[in-house]
This record gives sequence, structure tokens and C-alpha cells, in this order.
Amino acid sequence: MIKRSIPTPIMHRAVEANGFVFFGGIIADDLSLDMAGQTQQVLDKLENYLAESGTKKECIVSATAYVSDLSLKKGMNDVWVQWFGPENLPARATLGVADLGEDVLLELVVTAAN
Repeated sequence: MIKRSIPTPIMHRAVEANGFVFFGGIIADDLSLDMAGQTQQVLDKLENYLAESGTKKECIVSATAYVSDLSLKKGMNDVWVQWFGPENLPARATLGVADLGEDVLLELVVTAAN
């Protein structure tokens, strides 16, 4: 069974299937923030989405981070490691992309076990 939740005009923010919850396209609300600030906002939003979906950050198994400027990756990594803690870091890929939209520094896609 597939369960879709947290609808947006173009997608469902969370889709649950086969014991996993897939979260798509999370960006910060305040795009004036630097990479660390945007990362913190994205992770805070993700924590709420996880709770709504009945899971938690310790259950995240995989993440793909799309960043518009790879030279800012350290700011993301510092917040990332602090938020997860070293014992709960998921598998992750970070991809540099040319354009995420005006002032968007990070877009995050995550898969969590449920």
C-alpha cells in the first residue's frame, strides 16, 4: 500500500511505501540565510515532516543534497553533523547543480525507514 501525505500544489511532500517514507524537495523558507542557516531550516522542516509521517531523524537511511555552490558545503556539513550526531549519519550524496531557484542554496531529498 502507498500512502501519500503533506500535499503541495505539485507533489506530496511524503510518500510511504514498503516500510520507507520518501521526502522530496525540501528547501528553506528564508532564502536570505547563508548555507548554515538554510540547512538548519531545511532540517527543522524535515523533523516536522518526519514526525507527521510517524518516523524520526534516527531512521533516515539516505539523503541527497543538491547545492547551488559547492564551496559552501562546509556550512552545510557543520549543521548536518550537529543535527544528526555522528552515530546517526545517513548515507548521503551531495550534488552541485547550476540552478535551484533564486537564492536557494540547498534542496534536500530524504528516505527514512518507518
